[in-house]
Amino acid sequence: MERLPKLALPIVFIAIVVIILIFKSTVTIGSGEAGVLYKTFDGGVVDDQPPLSEGFHFVAPWNSVFIYEARQQSLEEKMQVLSSNGLEIKLDASTWFQPKYNDLGKLHKEKGEKYIERLLKPAVRSAARAVVGRYSPEQLYASKREAIQNEILEETQILLKEQYVQVNEVLVRDVSLPTTIKDAIERKLRQEQESLEYEFRLTKATKEAERQKIEAEGKARANTILSESLTDKVLKEKGIQATVELSKSNNTKTVIIGNSDNGMPLILGDN
Repeated sequence: MERLPKLALPIVFIAIVVIILIFKSTVTIGSGEAGVLYKTFDGGVVDDQPPLSEGFHFVAPWNSVFIYEARQQSLEEKMQVLSSNGLEIKLDASTWFQPKYNDLGKLHKEKGEKYIERLLKPAVRSAARAVVGRYSPEQLYASKREAIQNEILEETQILLKEQYVQVNEVLVRDVSLPTTIKDAIERKLRQEQESLEYEFRLTKATKEAERQKIEAEGKARANTILSESLTDKVLKEKGIQATVELSKSNNTKTVIIGNSDNGMPLILGDN
């Protein structure tokens, strides 16, 4: 019985060591993550095999695992760049990216865990400076935001082509110009709009005047034709027809014939 405490101490010590070894020999990779294995006594970073996937893994206690987020992430950037004429433009953009899954080992070995600061940010800023430098402030303010997004994306993808990072999208949220330049552009746009509105009104008035002219000319031609067709004989015949029709009426009337050869009948009622 006296020997039991002496035996218990080594057993407890061994149990603690085993627990520590087991704890050190396991790693859990979370959802959307991947692990890069580092073998202390066997070549360092494992870059010729896929990374450790999600779940529970046993790893030798003398080795290490570096966990990376493998799903898409967003980088928010506020940059100051220059336009084509040297004016300072403030650009607010978001970059959607993710590390290339099968190249995580190479990314860790060559760029390290701070690859966003060392690699991605400089590439995005360089691409933004190159793209914005092609446009004037008027183009940036008015209608070129979508073109800027696409061009920054293409430039960034070129810069990161062999760098184990995949850039999925670049979104330009805001383009801020100096206040004086912005006001000048807005005044110019208002003047252009007013000019377009004036031209529209002028065109409309011209078309209306042309329509009225055509209508007046049509009426004039009609009157001319009518006037030419109304000869004395025609008028006399119309008068006789009217007299005949009135004479058929039951109302009392008086018919007076003109005193000249061309005199038209005059109908007088009983009133």
